[in-house]
Amino acid sequence: MKISIVPLFITGIFFLSNCGQKSPNTSNNSSPVEEKSMPDLSDWTVNKGIGPVTTVTFSKDIEEDMASNGQNIFTAKCSACHKPAKRYIGPALVGIFDRRTPEWVMNMILNPMQMVQEDPIAKELLMEYNGTPMANQNLTQE
Repeated sequence: MKISIVPLFITGIFFLSNCGQKSPNTSNNSSPVEEKSMPDLSDWTVNKGIGPVTTVTFSKDIEEDMASNGQNIFTAKCSACHKPAKRYIGPALVGIFDRRTPEWVMNMILNPMQMVQEDPIAKELLMEYNGTPMANQNLTQE
């Protein structure tokens, strides 16, 4: 039986990140004509990370079996380093989408080695967490 870990993990993080969080400011201050330039990848709001994921769309529908499987996989593969509400070996997950894009999170899960070598935010996190890189759990997008 093939288990879809990444969508389950992202769904779990989504719920944790929104626990007690205020809605982000949604004002749009852009001018009608905008110049196109390369995004500043040190700015988390535009950084999607390095890897196969370019777009993430959340669904309001939750599949209970999938969520339960995701919880089990998170416990087995992620909870040794990540705690929901406190810094541990890795960052706390509550409010993660107030600090990172969903695409960045997915790419960090799927492609941690390249991320810590090439992504400016992942490099900063590596230094902040005493050079402890995120383990590659050999997960797939599915």
